[in-house]
Amino acid sequence: MKRRKFPWQLFAMLLLIIAAFASAALAMKPLIYNAEKTREIKRENKQFYANAEIVQGMVEEAEAAEEPVPFKQLYDAIQRYNSWLVDIRQGNLTNRAATEVTPFSLVQYGLPDEVFGVIRIPAMDVEMPIYLGASEENMANGAAVLSQTSIPIGGENTNAVIAGHRGWNGYPYFMDIEKLQKGDTVTITNLWCELTYKVTEIRIVYPDDIEAILIQESKDMITLMTCHPPNSGGKYRYLVFCERTESPGGDASVSIP
Repeated sequence: MKRRKFPWQLFAMLLLIIAAFASAALAMKPLIYNAEKTREIKRENKQFYANAEIVQGMVEEAEAAEEPVPFKQLYDAIQRYNSWLVDIRQGNLTNRAATEVTPFSLVQYGLPDEVFGVIRIPAMDVEMPIYLGASEENMANGAAVLSQTSIPIGGENTNAVIAGHRGWNGYPYFMDIEKLQKGDTVTITNLWCELTYKVTEIRIVYPDDIEAILIQESKDMITLMTCHPPNSGGKYRYLVFCERTESPGGDASVSIP
């Protein structure tokens, strides 16, 4: 009996179908990551707000009873850290590696995770968790405060430099940073207070321009930072300088004696 040959046209068609499925899978990957990251960030934000509400309630109760304030050790340590940066003129801010090391482990102070706060940028439709130290992991999880820059709890002689990807794996992060204009507001919520900042200046600099992100005397600032232009491999840095202002209802805060 003569053996039938496998038609090459059918084989070619099967290859085309496999290639089409593979291409579709690759195209879907960023969309899937975006959806997963959106759910994860919303979950982290919700959990942080719940934690912050509990902590602020504990602080108010402790103050009323004249008892030690919860997490005061952490707050005091951050204040000392911010003051130390001023004293040494941020002399350790010399390279990228110096910005990645986490200055504090929040879990060691009794917090449930390493989320320090939440940043809200209405003009960019951004609300995401803040982590301390611009490591790859923290940058993937949200926005990250560069180590060797101030931690955002407010106060004179502070400048918290907060970095975000210019889009990564399909999630936008700080992709739309160019929507920000002078006068727009940025809000930081940490365990102790809500801080409102207003955009005052925008600048594009080289990646090694450390002078541009240093603390400015007597000012209470944050600086948003991301790569520029998008998909450029980090040729430049896009900086948005923001100075502390009061929200329309006044900044909500809990006093830490």
